[in-house]
Order: sequence, then C-alpha cells, then structure tokens
Amino acid sequence: MGTQLNENGRSAALKAMSDDEGVDVLVIGGGVTGAGIALDAATRGLRTAVVEMQDWASGTSSRSSKLVHGGLRYLYQLDFALVAEALRERGRLLRTMAPHLVTAQPFLWPLKTPVIERAYSAVGVGLYDALAILGARGLSVPVQKHYSKAAALRLFPQMRHDSLAGAIRFYDARVDDARLVLALVRTAVGHGALAASRTQVVDLTKDPTGRVTGAVVADLETGEERTIRARQVINATGVWTEQTEALGGAQDGLEVLASKGVHIVVPKDRVRGETGLFLRTEKSVLFVIPWQRYWIIGTTDTPWTESRQHPVATAEDVDYILEQANAVLDPALTREDIIGVYAGLRPLLQPGTKGDDGGQSSTKVSREHTVAEVTPGLTVIAGGKLTTYRKMAEDAVDFALGPRARSLPSVTATTPLVGAAGFAATKRRAARIAGSHGWTAERVEHLLHRYGSEISTILEMIDSDPELGRPLPSADAYLGAEVAFAVTHEGALHLEDILLHRVRLSYETRDRGVSALEEIAAIAAPLLGWDSARTSAEVETYRRQADAEAAAERQATDAAAEDARLTAGDVVPVRDLPWDT
Repeated sequence: MGTQLNENGRSAALKAMSDDEGVDVLVIGGGVTGAGIALDAATRGLRTAVVEMQDWASGTSSRSSKLVHGGLRYLYQLDFALVAEALRERGRLLRTMAPHLVTAQPFLWPLKTPVIERAYSAVGVGLYDALAILGARGLSVPVQKHYSKAAALRLFPQMRHDSLAGAIRFYDARVDDARLVLALVRTAVGHGALAASRTQVVDLTKDPTGRVTGAVVADLETGEERTIRARQVINATGVWTEQTEALGGAQDGLEVLASKGVHIVVPKDRVRGETGLFLRTEKSVLFVIPWQRYWIIGTTDTPWTESRQHPVATAEDVDYILEQANAVLDPALTREDIIGVYAGLRPLLQPGTKGDDGGQSSTKVSREHTVAEVTPGLTVIAGGKLTTYRKMAEDAVDFALGPRARSLPSVTATTPLVGAAGFAATKRRAARIAGSHGWTAERVEHLLHRYGSEISTILEMIDSDPELGRPLPSADAYLGAEVAFAVTHEGALHLEDILLHRVRLSYETRDRGVSALEEIAAIAAPLLGWDSARTSAEVETYRRQADAEAAAERQATDAAAEDARLTAGDVVPVRDLPWDT
C-alpha cells in the first residue's frame, strides 16, 4: 500500500478531498487522536480526509512524557476500568500495532517505608500486572519485582541513600510520540485516507437546516481556499476544541482547559541507572525516563492562559523539575546538565457539556474522554491520553456513524502501523545489516525502533545514494537518509518539521539543532525544490525560533515567556480568526 506523505501527495490529497464527490468523514486535527480517527474511519472503508493547520503532531502529541502506560496512579482512585482499558491498549501497541515504536520500559518505584508502603504498593502493582495480563490475554511485559534498599541502589546507583527504604520494579512502555502520529497518518493514507498538513479550517459550512455539511479550508502553503463536503465532520483539536466548535455555532459544546507540562532532557551519562524512575510528588508524579542517548524528566502541571500555539517553559518550570528530581538524585542535576527543554499543553476536559444538565443522549462519556454531537453533523471528541488514542478514535467514529457502526465495526485493534508488519523478522537481520554497512549495533537499533521493517526503504535510499548513509557531521546519531525520508515519506515541508518532529534535534542538543541546520537543509532543499533564497530563509527562521525559545526559558512568567517566543514568528503563520485565544 502507498504510505508516502510528501509535498506532491499533499497537493493531490487537497484536490481530491475538495472534489464534487465529497468525503464520508472529515477529521479536523492531526494529533494522535485525529490521526487515529482517520485510520479508524479509513479502515472501515469510509472516504476519509484529515487536515491539520500546522505540522502533524505539532501540538500536544509531540510534547508528552512519551509514555504508553496504564496510569498506575488511577488505581489509587479505584478507577479499575480506566486502568484496564489503557493496559489493554498498551498490550496491543507492544504486540501488534506498533512493536517497533513502543518499547517495554522498567521503572523503579522507591519506597519510603520498609513494611507498610511496600505492602500496599505491592498490592497495587500486583493488580496493575493482573489487569495487564487479562487485558492483553497474556504477558506483554514482565511482572513486578521487589528490591531491598541495597539492591535498589545497585540498580540505580545515583539514588540518594536517604530517599528510599527499598523499591519495586514495574513495567510500562515508552514511545516517540510524534513518530507514532506520523505512522498513524501514513497508515491511514495507505488505506485510502486523504491527508493534508498546513491546512487550516477557517469556517464550517451548513445546509438550510443548520446541519454542518463540511468545511472551508485554507492551504497555508499557497493561500488558496477550498471547500470540502463531508457527511460527518469530527473535531479532534485538543486544546483548540472550543475554538473549532465556535466555527459551527455550537453554544453548548465541550469545555476544555489547557494545562502546561514541561520536560527537561539531560545526557545519558549524567544519570546512572538501569531503569526509569517513578516518583510520587506532592502535586502529582515525576518520571525519569531513559532513552538511547538521553533521559527525559518531567512533568509539571500548571494552568496555561496564554495563546495555545506556542507554549514555552519558564525558569520556574525548569527549577521545579530539577528540585523534584534532585530530591532523590545524588549527585544532583544542575542547569548546566540540561541539553533540552520542551513544553506542551494537556487538554483538560471539563465534566459534561456547556449548558448541559448531564443527561444529553447525544453525549458518550468515559472516565477520560467525551464524544458529543455539539451541533448536527459536527462530532467533537476531547480528553483522553496518548495511550488510549485508538479506543478514543473507535468511540468517535462509532458515535458519528450511529447505527451504521454495527455493520462497519472498527478493525484497528488488529491493524499494524507502517513498519510493524515483518518487524520481528527484520530484527533478526540486525547483525547482518550492521556488518554490511559498517554500523554499530546501536546504530541499527536506532533505525529499527524508528522505522521498523521500513528500514529496507532506508537501505534502498542509501544504496542509490551512498552519501545518505553517512552520519550528519553535527548530529552523528542520525544519517542523511533519515532527513531525506522525512521529506519523501513523512510529509516534512519545512526545516522545523524535520528538527521538531522527525529528526528531533530540537530537544536532543543544547543548540536545538542549529549547528546541523545547514547540512540538513542541503539534503532537504533539493527534494523540496528550494532555491538558495528559500533555503536561507528557512534556516534563518529556525535560528530565530531557537533563540526565542532559549530567551523564553529565562523568563519568570508564562506571559513574558510567550512574548519572548512570539518575537520569532512562524515559518507558515496560521490565519487569525475572531475566536483565536
């Protein structure tokens, strides 16, 4: 199946989705929920279109804790159904849908007291394991293991001796969130969906009865407007939910608040430990998560009342994370250790619908997400989390279809994403791949867990152009072929698309990837048909944005930090609409 996302395919998709035939389902929003809905609808045989006003995964879905987890803390709220649902989805991702992108990850839970806390925590983690085994119909990750204080310190030598009396090891999973979204969109395209990024919905169309019949979209790359006719429109815009609802004239839609979550990134050698850490804090939880070359530590949870396109971290956010991490780490982390910082917004769904007494028959509510028809023809979904995106997508499409859903059930629970089919067999060739290309085992592991069985396409690109097999001089963890693949297969239209969501130097290096800009541009520019002036403009825009985000992190307040970021502007500005906040 053809799963390529690129500039030509985007233009063709825009033309097709705005033809006279129209589409069965138009999805607004290209984060993990919208991408999941597009895949769900397309695999039911529906003519499906999905549009995103920025790059794919440019909002919440590229700025998460990058975990696929059941939510251990929900067990203490006795929300067993929610945890079971999330663990069932975790098992599906690990085993079937995305085993190349989702990796089992052990965490150490430090215990403060040796008997009472260990006893009730063991029961909680044991229930977590049991729910996972029942949901996945088998063991997808190892079960809990208990450690004495001395054994826990051998497993994680950098833990402060006075911070624990023992520990429990349990498993969850980690994922590159943006790559998961890209895989969902590409898989949807492979099943016939029409997909266009940098495409902003500027109005919703209605028939004389007031039913929503489609949308007017602006191609932000060209300025051209198109009208898309749709039998059902599904709004999956996260923290922009209310603004998108307003286009349809909804008075009693879903209410979504924004909460900012910040993470810091430190080099792998700066923290000595063989597992991740799960730390309960006064406010919430803090994760210390190992990746191949670095650790991600977070998160915060503070209200965000500024505009929603560019959430940024402040000095206070960074200090808070350091303080929480250093409560258990010795030697402590300092600001000099930080190589990256990123901030994202969580959509906090408020109960019911605005003006609703809680009894609307048009609303389907779970513990974490809600689906509602806020005006005829416009279905809205909000809430939830990355782990349960597939179930959210199934619920949204079921709701939009109504009685038709019984004859067109969802099949996404058994549908592998691009790169998943044949992954187990491809992994067994890892040593041969490394030997034939002169790569380390770590290099091949990096490629396998980014591309899965599509590593064969990367190898074909290198065979055609051996220069693409060389590491980037200023970012040697990545090959030139990965930059090229970002453009030819993953829909990158700009340098920021590559550095923020594909070759993720924006938070993996101290300079946010600026030192690698020229060499990345040298590969991407010919593929995108840029002349020297356009290439220079793209480089300069990214430099300004990197400088602006660094300046934001020195500010004391959200308002000051946002002002600092907005000085840089955008490579492709979204349109200002009356409801923008």
